[in-house]
Amino acid sequence: MNFSKDLQGLDILKTVQEAADSMDIPSYLVGGWVRDLVLGKKAGKDLDIVCVGDGIELARQVSSILPKTPKVVVFKNFGTAMLQHQGYELEFVGARKESYSRHSRKPNVEQGTLSDDQKRRDFTINAMAISLKASEFGELLDPFQGVEDLRKKIIRTPLDPLVTFSDDPLRMMRAVRFASQLNFDIEAGTFEAIREQSNRLKIVSVERITEELNKIILTPKPSYGFKLLHHADLLQFVLPSLVKLQGVETREGKGHKDNFYHTLQVLDNIAEHSDDLWLRWAALLHDIAKPATKRYHPKVGWTFHGHEDKGAQMVPKVFRSLRLPLNDKMKYVQKLVRLHLRPISLVKDHVTDSAIRRLIYDSGEHLEDLMTLCRADITSKNHSKVKKYLSNFDKVEKRVQQVEARDEIRNFQPVITGEIIMRTFNLPPSKMVGQIKEELKEAVLDGEVKNELGPARQYMIKIARDKGLEPVSQDVD
Repeated sequence: MNFSKDLQGLDILKTVQEAADSMDIPSYLVGGWVRDLVLGKKAGKDLDIVCVGDGIELARQVSSILPKTPKVVVFKNFGTAMLQHQGYELEFVGARKESYSRHSRKPNVEQGTLSDDQKRRDFTINAMAISLKASEFGELLDPFQGVEDLRKKIIRTPLDPLVTFSDDPLRMMRAVRFASQLNFDIEAGTFEAIREQSNRLKIVSVERITEELNKIILTPKPSYGFKLLHHADLLQFVLPSLVKLQGVETREGKGHKDNFYHTLQVLDNIAEHSDDLWLRWAALLHDIAKPATKRYHPKVGWTFHGHEDKGAQMVPKVFRSLRLPLNDKMKYVQKLVRLHLRPISLVKDHVTDSAIRRLIYDSGEHLEDLMTLCRADITSKNHSKVKKYLSNFDKVEKRVQQVEARDEIRNFQPVITGEIIMRTFNLPPSKMVGQIKEELKEAVLDGEVKNELGPARQYMIKIARDKGLEPVSQDVD
C-alpha cells in the first residue's frame, strides 16, 4: 500500500526526505497521522518522524534547509527534537528499543531498528509507518496488520498484551481512550490482559492518568469509555467515588435507579450539546454524593436529601486526587453540582418570581450551562415521561428568560454599597455594615424594593432603624 499521492502536497515531508537522504538516515512518518490517513480522516498538523539514527541531528538538518531556519527545541531526556514550520509541528526521534523493570514504567532505552521501534508501540493501529526514503516514498510498513485492525475496528497490541501492559500500564488507559475516540472494540485477549494487569495502574503518575481520563470525557460518547474502564477494573483506581454509584438496592419492593448508569447517560446528553470539558465534569460529578446521602423511608422509599450540597463539598477532594486545577474551573464544577436541582424544583406552577431571581443571581454567568445540565439530567427508560418532564422544563426556561429580561438580575449589583452605608450611619467597616447590605440584597431579590437609589436608600434606613441606627448624612453620591 502506497500513499505517495497523499503526501505530494506536503512539501515539509519532501524536506525531511532530502535531509535524511543527505545524512543517509532512513526516516519514516509514524503515529496518529498515519492512522488517520489510513482511516481517510482529515490530516492534522502534528507529524511524528522516526529515523534509524540520530533524530536530534536530523531535526537540525531539516531546520537548516527550511527558509527562516526554524528553531529546534531539544528534549535531551527523551532523545527527541521538535520544530515548527508553516503551522506544522514536527517531532523527531531515533528508532529505539525498550526494556522495563517490574516496578517502574520508565524504560531502559537503546538505539534500535525500525522493527524494534514498531514492536514497542502500544497498538497495532499505531505501529504503522510510511517510508520517506526516496526509493520507497509513501510505502506503508505494517508488520502487525494495523490496516486490518482498522478495518475490523479493534484495538490490539502488537506483542503479548500481558507484557505490553505490564511494561507500561498507562497503555491500558490509552486502549480505552482509543476505543472510545474511534468507537472501536478492544480485542478479547487484549481486554482480558487489561483486567489481569489493572492493579499495575497504581505505579502510573496521577497526572498521566488524568490526561487520558480527560480525553475519554471529551469523546463523542464518553459513557462507552467509562463502561470499558469499569468492566476492565480500571475505574476503581481512577475514580472510585464514581464506582460507588453503581448498583440498585430494593426494599419492600421499592428500588432506586442505578445512579452510575444514570450519570453516564447525563454525561452523554451533555456531550451532544457541548464540548466543554468542565461542563462534562459537572455532569460526571453531579450525583457523586448519592451513596453518602442515601436513606430509606418506608412511606416515601429511597431519598438522597442534600446530595447536591454534599456533592459540592466533595468536588475539591476529587479534583485534588486527580491533580485537576483547584481554581475557577473547580469552582465552576462545584457551583453546578450545588445548583443542579434548583431549576427542576421550579417546575411547580406556584413558584414565585423571587425563587427565579435567586436562581439567576446564584448561577450568574453560568445560568445557561446550569440549565443545560439540568435538561441533561432528565433521564428515564420511559420515553413519554422524559417528554413530559422536558416539556415542563421548557416552561421553566421560558419563565427564567422572562424574569431575567425584566429584572436584569444576572449581573445584579446593589446600588447601595458598603461605602454608602458607612457614610450614612457614620459606621466603621463592621459586621453591622455587612448585615444591612445583605438584608437589602435579599429584599431586592424578593421583589420588596427596586434596585434604584431612592427606594433602596429608604429601605436601607428602615433596616438600620430596626437595628437602632439613625442616618447622620443624606449624602449618598
